[in-house]
Amino acid sequence: MDRRDKMLTAFKHALLDVDRLAARQVMEQRDRDMRPIQFAEKVVLPVLEQIGAGWQDGTLALSQVYMAGRICEELIDEMLPPADPSRKNQPKMAVCMLEDHHTLGKGMVYAVLRAGGFDLLDYGVVGVDDLVKRVETDRVTVLLISVLMLPSALKIKSVRQKLIDLGCDVTLIVGGAPFRFDDQLWQAVGADILCENASDVVPAIEKLMEEKK
Repeated sequence: MDRRDKMLTAFKHALLDVDRLAARQVMEQRDRDMRPIQFAEKVVLPVLEQIGAGWQDGTLALSQVYMAGRICEELIDEMLPPADPSRKNQPKMAVCMLEDHHTLGKGMVYAVLRAGGFDLLDYGVVGVDDLVKRVETDRVTVLLISVLMLPSALKIKSVRQKLIDLGCDVTLIVGGAPFRFDDQLWQAVGADILCENASDVVPAIEKLMEEKK
C-alpha cells in the first residue's frame, strides 16, 4: 500500500469513526508538496465518493454519510477559504434544499464541490419565492437543488417558471430520491441537468464550464 492509499484509508476510517481530530491530522500530515486544493481533490473527494457508494449499496448507515459530509465541510472551509487563489474559474453557484429539511444530500453536494475546488453559496432550506429572490439578487447562474420528498421536487417547476419570468438565465441542476424513482421527472420540472449522486456534480459543472468557453 503506497502513501496515498494509506492516507485515503486513514481519512476514511476517521470520517466513519466521526473522529474530527484524526481527520484533521491526516490533512496536516500530508506531503509538503501537496497543496490544500490537491488534498481536497485527491483525498477528500474520492473518500466522500466511496462513503456515498457505501450508503447506496447498504453497507453504511445514513448517519455515517451525513457526519462524514459535515466533517469534510468543516475541513474544506479551513483549507480553502473563499479567496483561495487555487479556485477554478467558475460560474456563480448556489445549493439549497427546497422546502425539504432532509439536508444530507445538500451537505454531500456542498462538500464534494468544495473538495473539487469550487466555491458556492449555501442557501440552506428555502421556499420557492425566497429562493428565486436570492438567485436574482446574487446573480447566480448555476443553481443546485437537492430534494428527498416528491412534493419538494414538484415545486422546482415553479422555481423554473419564476426565474424565466424574471429573465434569469440559470442552469438548474437537480438530484435526490424522487428523480431516481422517476427518470423523467427532472425534465418534467424544468431542470437542465440531473445528477443521481453527489459525485456526479463535479463532472457536470466541469462539462458545463467547458461548453460555455
